[in-house]
Amino acid sequence: MMNYIKLIRPAQWSKNLFVFLPIFFAQAIGDTTRLWASVVAFIALCLASSAIYVLNDICDVDFDRRHPEKCLRPIASGSVSLKAAWFIYVLLMLLSVGVVILLQPQLSLLVVLVTYIILNHAYCFWLKHIAILDVMAVAFGFVLRIVAGASAAQVVPSHWIIIMTFLLALFLVLAKRRDDVIKYERTQTAVRPIVTAYNRTFLDHIITLVSAVTLVSYIMYTVDDEIVERFDCNYVYATAIFVLAGMLRYLQITLVEEKSWSPTKVILRDRFLQICVLCWLLLFAYIIYG
Repeated sequence: MMNYIKLIRPAQWSKNLFVFLPIFFAQAIGDTTRLWASVVAFIALCLASSAIYVLNDICDVDFDRRHPEKCLRPIASGSVSLKAAWFIYVLLMLLSVGVVILLQPQLSLLVVLVTYIILNHAYCFWLKHIAILDVMAVAFGFVLRIVAGASAAQVVPSHWIIIMTFLLALFLVLAKRRDDVIKYERTQTAVRPIVTAYNRTFLDHIITLVSAVTLVSYIMYTVDDEIVERFDCNYVYATAIFVLAGMLRYLQITLVEEKSWSPTKVILRDRFLQICVLCWLLLFAYIIYG
C-alpha cells in the first residue's frame, strides 16, 4: 500500500491550496456554499495532479531506472507494475472529472479542470523537453489552480493575483531547475534530459530577475488604490515585509545552501519560511476580516 501512496505523491497536494486564495481575498471565506465549491475544486485538482504524476512516472520509467535516486520510485523499482500504474492513472483521472460533475456541476470549473489536464499531458509528452517552455508550463499550472478556485467560488480573480501567482511559481520552478543543474555538474547524471539546456549562470541571472520583478509587483499591488479601497486599509504594504523575508530566505536556500530541489519539501521543512507564510496569512486575514 505504501508503494501506491508514494506513486500518487500526496505530499504534493499542498500545491493545490492555491485554489482557496480567490475566496480568501474575495472576503467570502465565511460563505459555506462557496467554500464547499472550493473544496470540491481542491479535491478534483488533487486527483488530477496525482494522475499526472503517475503518467509522468510511466513515461519516464526507462530513464528513472538508470537514475541513482529515481530508480527507487515505485514503477522504476518494479514495486508497482506498469499495468497497475495505468489502471491507477485512468481511475484517478475519471474520479477527478467525476467529482466536479457529481458534486459541483459547474461548466466553468470543468473547463478549467480539463484545461489543467490537457496542459499537464502536453508537459509530460512534449513541453518538458523544451527549455523555457518547461518552466513556464509548470508556472501556468499554478495560475490554473487560481482560476479553478475563482470559478468554483464564482469570484472574478484580479489581475494582481494572476500575475503574482505566475511569478512566484516561476521563481520556485527556476530554483528547482538550478538544483537539477548542480546535481548534473557534480555527477554528470541528468535528473531530467532538459537539464543540459540550462547552466548555473543562466539560471542565477533569471532567478535574480524574476525574484526582483515578483517583489516589485507585490509592492505595487499593496499600494494600488483599488486594493486599498477594497480592503479599506492603508497599510496593506505592511505584508510586504514577510514576502521579502520569505523570498530572501528561499534565495539563501537556493544560492547558498543549494537545497532547492523540491519547493514543497523545502517549505514543509524550513521553519523560517513557515513563519513567514503564517505571519503573512494572519496579517492579511486581519486586514481583510478584522
